[in-house]
Amino acid sequence: MRPIDVLHRGRERVIAAWLVGDVLVDCGPSACLETLLEGLGDVRPRALALTHIHLDHAGAAGSLVERFPDLEVWVHELGAHHMIDPTRLLSSAKRLYGEEMDELWGEFKAVPAANVRELTGGERVGDFEVAYTPGHASHHVAYLHLPTRTALTGDVTGVRITPSSYVMAPTPPPDIDVEAWHESVAIVRDWAPSRLALTHFGLFEDVERHLDAIERSVDVAAERARDMSVEEFVAATAADIANAGDPETTARYAVGAPLDQTYAGLARYWSKRGVPR
Repeated sequence: MRPIDVLHRGRERVIAAWLVGDVLVDCGPSACLETLLEGLGDVRPRALALTHIHLDHAGAAGSLVERFPDLEVWVHELGAHHMIDPTRLLSSAKRLYGEEMDELWGEFKAVPAANVRELTGGERVGDFEVAYTPGHASHHVAYLHLPTRTALTGDVTGVRITPSSYVMAPTPPPDIDVEAWHESVAIVRDWAPSRLALTHFGLFEDVERHLDAIERSVDVAAERARDMSVEEFVAATAADIANAGDPETTARYAVGAPLDQTYAGLARYWSKRGVPR
């Protein structure tokens, strides 16, 4: 098992695609496709296991299928149709990213329906156990690699970029659910994994400490978004990150989880629950 750093926006330790044998877990955006392919080397992946369909995790999926026509793409059933017809997904993303859309993510190519394997959670697929883990996204899954007891968790266990030990909850629109997020962390905890493999970014063995930290981070961010303006929220979160790391690491967090979008996802969460903003 090894991470392939796709060097998103030219920065190290922002997005990792995890190669586990001949299975690739998440792939990053197509803007980083050449770096990903260099990292694969001579490996021809058999399957692409997506934790969810956000562009930083799944954007290169269609491009990979174009290069490897037999590639099977694993994705939760709620996200599968967006991979086959990404029209609505891309329209939503353009509202978030505007003119930066192409520079950030590159082209998002559709995945042929024949290549898609829909998941619901609870499956055993080869060496992987699959769990449905919403909270960050309604279509999020996590994978437990059984031979190594490594949980590959996408965004449900947050962002943590060494040398910092700070665990940040990435909470972009549109479907953040704080209660579901805690339930999903409990599922990962019940697996009793020996390690956590994060897309943003790295492999961590202090599992219980990390899971405690992501639960605190979700709650603190939710409370701040309820009580603060976007400017106050961004300043407070940026201070937390800066206190835990050097300036370059702080910049990596901001690329991996933009703070204005983190606020926006939680503001939407509170609005759906009738809390005025």
